[in-house]
Amino acid sequence: MDIQVSHIPAFDDNGPDAASLEPPPDEGVQHCLQLLGNAGLRPTRQRLALGQLLFLGGHRHVTAESLYEEAMAANAYLSLATVYNTLNQFTEAGLLRRIAADGIKSFFDTDTSVHPHFYLEGEDVLVDVADGLAFTKIPEALPGHEIARLDVIVHLRRKPT
Repeated sequence: MDIQVSHIPAFDDNGPDAASLEPPPDEGVQHCLQLLGNAGLRPTRQRLALGQLLFLGGHRHVTAESLYEEAMAANAYLSLATVYNTLNQFTEAGLLRRIAADGIKSFFDTDTSVHPHFYLEGEDVLVDVADGLAFTKIPEALPGHEIARLDVIVHLRRKPT
């Protein structure tokens, strides 16, 4: 008679044997899980992969194309369409701020506070303006409207040599 034995994890008063469990997520994954949960987003594999690239490296400005390249370099094989969709979902959830610097390309800013930017024309680079920019007056909103946000982008180009 043949008897088949399957491995059953050992249990004690504290639950299953620790060796049979997957390791807990690291701090970066935990941080992303919390960000996504607080924003009301389900933590899919794609959102976690892109969230770690976006939110664990400090403040940054990315385009969909630059984030796609980072994801590919990190062996997180996603389509460019998935990157675009995820960036749009993160923006709608308030995790990112979209900045259309030149009318063609959008940047996504991990700092969602109101702050101005320099856009370096010809270099496709977006940089935060250092503190010190102040407005003495902003226009009144149209009747029946309110100002939702103020975007200031100062376009720079290199001086001819």
